[in-house]
Amino acid sequence: QVHFVESGGGLVQPGGSLTLSCAVSGVTHSNNVMAWYRQAPGQSRERVASISKTGGKNFADAVKGRFTVSRDDAKNMMYLQMNNLKPEDTAVYFCNNLGGNWPWGQGTQVTVSS
Repeated sequence: QVHFVESGGGLVQPGGSLTLSCAVSGVTHSNNVMAWYRQAPGQSRERVASISKTGGKNFADAVKGRFTVSRDDAKNMMYLQMNNLKPEDTAVYFCNNLGGNWPWGQGTQVTVSS
């Protein structure tokens, strides 16, 4: 059974930074393209970043130049470094594979507000 635990969220002022962590269990995630998603209130879940097993990265236009993604396959972990945060980045952040077809974790709340 695949299980995700996201952490690192919190309340931050605009322009601030946060690093989110994703712990993966139940699967060898090194074989998969992994991704970060977010869901803001009243909106559908959207993918914000992905990273392949060879380190290839893709980002949504809304976060390009501000977010970066990394993975540590030895620890079955993935990270999302978020810089220059904006109020519109407020959402619950989740991790999953690229297709988002494994069971979702609880996510971690990120709130950007002054």
